[in-house]
Amino acid sequence: MSYGNFILREPEYEALLWALRKLLVDASAKVVFLVDKDGTLLASAGDAVGFDTTSLASLAAGNIAATGGLANLIGEKEFSILFHEGERDNMHLSVVAERLILVVVFDRRSSVGLVRLRVRQAVGRFAAIMAVALAASEAEDEGVEELTEADIESLFK
Repeated sequence: MSYGNFILREPEYEALLWALRKLLVDASAKVVFLVDKDGTLLASAGDAVGFDTTSLASLAAGNIAATGGLANLIGEKEFSILFHEGERDNMHLSVVAERLILVVVFDRRSSVGLVRLRVRQAVGRFAAIMAVALAASEAEDEGVEELTEADIESLFK
């Protein structure tokens, strides 16, 4: 499901980065990504060197969408938390404020329990920041007039 576009202003972007960095440290993670459900990387913290962040963001969004389909089959709205365990690294994905995906990559220095606890604590911070960003974006949209087809035609004459 695609949500309307919004403008992420610098204060909210900096607040998201701060929250990502705090989560990175608190969860003893390697890297943390914040992705929108359309597959766009919004921000990251940690060592993202070696990651194809564009592919990661789009695959994370696809993963959430696919498991949303599975959730619907059993009568759930969506699965808000996903966990993938690898030989070296693990990945924890969480839906935040119904439009963002928080991706935490961690190794043996951390644990699933610690990551889940820290993510649960951080989700409220991310949701509050997004509420401010969405309210500011909607306020800016109210001041912008909608272009009509006639307006566009007149621009190109």
